[in-house]
Amino acid sequence: MSLTIAAVGAVAAALFDTSIAPYLRIGGAQPDLVLVFAVIWTVVVGFEGGVIWAFVGGLLIDLLAPRPLGSTAFALLLTVGVAALLGRLMVRGRYARPVIAVFVCSLMYSTLYLLITRAFESSFPMDDGVAAIVPTATLNTIFACLIAPIVVRLHERSAERERVDW
Repeated sequence: MSLTIAAVGAVAAALFDTSIAPYLRIGGAQPDLVLVFAVIWTVVVGFEGGVIWAFVGGLLIDLLAPRPLGSTAFALLLTVGVAALLGRLMVRGRYARPVIAVFVCSLMYSTLYLLITRAFESSFPMDDGVAAIVPTATLNTIFACLIAPIVVRLHERSAERERVDW
């Protein structure tokens, strides 16, 4: 059931990223909702759902936006792997863990995606994209502060219901 929710949520987040998010720009930063949900889901719920968020959402973003096919999905999958490692390394702070992971993974994702997209171009200018990495990570972290507590509470509620009473 949670994997189906992850797939449907990835489609909804990718549609949001390609249609509404460009209008939510603050400075040069634009929120990456697929990234935020994929990292939060990986840290809170599990790795399999995070991979589904990354793969389905990344491919849909690549199809809807004029991007090389698979570039976003590849960067998101690598980022989700790092998020899974961060989730295991940080033991305490059920609300702080996903938020910290979103900030770190957002920095990594932006850098990876910048390198991947610049590799397809003939020249390799880095200065224009580097200026948006930290503001984008900050904006994603703000969104994570709003979304993570909701996901943590919903996951705790569903986990309590599935527990067997002796």
